Amino acid sequence: MLKLFKKKKEIQPSEPAKLPQHIAFICDGNRRWAEARGLPPLMGHKAGISNFENLVDWFIARGVSTITFFIFSTENWNRSKEEIDFLMDLFYTELKKNLKHAVEKNLRYRVIGSRDRLPKKLANLCDELEEKSAENTGGTVVFALNYGGQDEIINAVNDAIEAGKPVDKETFETFLDTSELLPIDLMVRTSNEYRISNFLLWKLAYAELLFVPEHWPDLVKSEKLWQFTLDEFAKRNRRFGGGKKANYAGTKK
Repeated sequence: MLKLFKKKKEIQPSEPAKLPQHIAFICDGNRRWAEARGLPPLMGHKAGISNFENLVDWFIARGVSTITFFIFSTENWNRSKEEIDFLMDLFYTELKKNLKHAVEKNLRYRVIGSRDRLPKKLANLCDELEEKSAENTGGTVVFALNYGGQDEIINAVNDAIEAGKPVDKETFETFLDTSELLPIDLMVRTSNEYRISNFLLWKLAYAELLFVPEHWPDLVKSEKLWQFTLDEFAKRNRRFGGGKKANYAGTKK
């Protein structure tokens, strides 16, 4: 007797999960995190950088190529002198660590925003970090420090006027401080705040937005939340204004 065999169904490779190439974080809720735990508010800022490099390494290892952190806006100068001084010292300490991290992990670091009001030693360190990591190819980490999206666009407009040539979308972008950075695919803001707060306005043009209730010191330490951000992005249908094909005439096909 002949044995009949069912032809095995060929297993089709699954499509790779959609992955944001540029993910940006608005790091909100440090002070609220500390106050909820009965700690001095400034300790929330310290907690907010406690696991930073592990977060960077985790996302880069999964294929994200650029990660941007909004750490100090042009409006944050309205805070108390005590808090500003604490933050500037904290940034200096963290950037010193980032120099070593850049070398070990082959990462390029960028610091965007005006350096005019930064303490001189911090501004110099920003320059050094960028210069020493400029040729690294393992991924890009960006700090938005004393940064404002409207200021960036205004400065670019003035530079374009000074250049004296008409611009289109592509050529105008070359005047931006962030010109060489990829467009943002996913922006994540913590602490139940639902604003973009003058952050990378040009690069956010077609970004997916994700607002989460956790404060930044909780997110920065939670691999579960990191995975959640990637999973949420993978669910999004990014149409870029195209929409689905539709039978607008209403006729049968």
